[in-house]
Amino acid sequence: MTAGATRVFATPRVLVEDRGDVVLLRSADELGEHAPTLGHLLRRHGERAPDALLAAQRHDGGWRRLTWGDARHAADAVGQAMLDRGLGADRPLMILSGNSIEHLVMALGAHTTGVPVIPVSTAYSLASRDHARIRAIAALCSPGMVFADDPGPYGAALDAVAAPGRVEVVARGQRAGAVRFDDLVRTPAGPDVERAFAAVTPQSVAKLLFTSGSTGVPKGVVNTHGMLCSNQQAIGQVWPFMAGEPPVLVDWLPWSHTFGGNHNLGQVLAFGGSIHIDDAKPTAEDFPRSIAALRAIRPTVYYNVPAGYAQLACALEDDHGFARAFFSRLRFMFSAAAALEPALWDRLRAVADAASDHDVPLIAGWGATETGPGLTAAHWHPAARGCIGLPLPGVTLKLVARDTRWEAMAKGPGITPGYFGQPGLTAQTFDSDGFFRTGDACRFVDETDPHQGLVFDGRLGEDFKLVTGTWVRAGRLRTALLAEAGVLADAVIAGENERFVGALAWVDQTRARRRYGGERPVALDHPGLRDDLARALQALNEGQGSASRIERLVLLDEPPSIDSGEVTDKGSLNRRAVLQRRGSALAELFGDPASRQMVEPDRAQTSVQGHPEPARPA
Repeated sequence: MTAGATRVFATPRVLVEDRGDVVLLRSADELGEHAPTLGHLLRRHGERAPDALLAAQRHDGGWRRLTWGDARHAADAVGQAMLDRGLGADRPLMILSGNSIEHLVMALGAHTTGVPVIPVSTAYSLASRDHARIRAIAALCSPGMVFADDPGPYGAALDAVAAPGRVEVVARGQRAGAVRFDDLVRTPAGPDVERAFAAVTPQSVAKLLFTSGSTGVPKGVVNTHGMLCSNQQAIGQVWPFMAGEPPVLVDWLPWSHTFGGNHNLGQVLAFGGSIHIDDAKPTAEDFPRSIAALRAIRPTVYYNVPAGYAQLACALEDDHGFARAFFSRLRFMFSAAAALEPALWDRLRAVADAASDHDVPLIAGWGATETGPGLTAAHWHPAARGCIGLPLPGVTLKLVARDTRWEAMAKGPGITPGYFGQPGLTAQTFDSDGFFRTGDACRFVDETDPHQGLVFDGRLGEDFKLVTGTWVRAGRLRTALLAEAGVLADAVIAGENERFVGALAWVDQTRARRRYGGERPVALDHPGLRDDLARALQALNEGQGSASRIERLVLLDEPPSIDSGEVTDKGSLNRRAVLQRRGSALAELFGDPASRQMVEPDRAQTSVQGHPEPARPA
């Protein structure tokens, strides 16, 4: 592919104000004008290019398509149906099921008529046994309508949030009393839709995105139309090619999460692009379906999280034909949600250089559910490995010195006004100058040259002290362990008020089978696994002080529990909940004398932990 005349990246320009223990960073480029609401974006592109593809979804061996023009008309019809049933700013739409064309049309109908959308993580419906989280969300928000693609798998969740006067909508299957999606789409749109559309403002609530806090209890982040539209304007200014090159995505990232729903889908809406909904997850079993879609569609931009990139790297390295197809018109690869392991970053960089006939940068960014989501993005090539870029136009970052790190706070039009129904929590989340406390730490790639960008430096809330008073940077140490070990799916670093640092961890069975062979799961007492982990700990600890050493490791066989709050809505671990729940594992980890079953740097002996006991009293 020969790149077009439009530059992929804008020239990075940052203004720095150094106040000693506080540093302010902002883009030298002012934020430009942007659409006031998501409904305006839909209508703009629906009128300009009604026959262009907005969304496609796998169906009967092919792709079912939704054009921009059809989406505009369907949204008006669904919006009218919602108004007819009393939905509005105080009676939102709850969506239980995952990404689909019907999900998209329901959301667009709500955006058009000013109905807030609550896209709930499918894990709360499908992986939960007690449905406590979706019950809590429904009790807090009082949705007027609940949508699920299929009442079969979502039947128990629909039962959990059923209430008098609450309308249920399903796209397929049978459920007593439920309205069919097709009936909503056939509703004639009347003047009520235009009146409702005219009343939607940038301050109107577009979405309530529920994210798990440190306690595992969901909190509803208010996302306004102005937040989301301003964020896409900022993205367009640092990646200017999108204005003339509507992005083509093949994407699986869930719309209940800010990365998939606000950043990726929002980008398609903002720039008149198209999204091919990938129904495969980044697992060894599912990823061949993703490969087939990527090979056929050949996206122009690609977004994923580290788990997805781990699968992609293997596929690109194993199949040069797929690699050439994948990179053929790709402008860049972008990673967010968690840091890519250095070795994985290098593998992706190497295969892109080998297989593509043009530069395909690998870049990263940083943000949160509360920030629309983008705060920073790398927009130069090559960017340093792990660089999260510089502030987007309109964003001001405040870096506050905290011990040896910089706490990152942010202000700008993409910042949430707060948490729905939780004014106390909202007040705690902003400092006296109105900056949002992200809870994250950042540092400069090069302290002498801010233009080289920032690096994510972990979550401040994960840090703890050993009994010696030495601070442990748990986020950094976890990343180092996962990179060194190579066969771990995830880990939790522990040791607060203990004599040394330990870790609880889960094996990545896909990687383990690839390394040790066989079709069945690798046993946690496998000699090769134990030896490799012991050597990894030795390598990790070489030359390090107590805060950067992991002296013991316990493997867990029971997966993290979403009902117990160990897994967040994003699929990441809730460190505090894991430590509270895994009392028996912690007792073994820090027991004296050490268990002979444990992996330590100088001997390969593994503990297999099953069902946990309650956490030890403080």
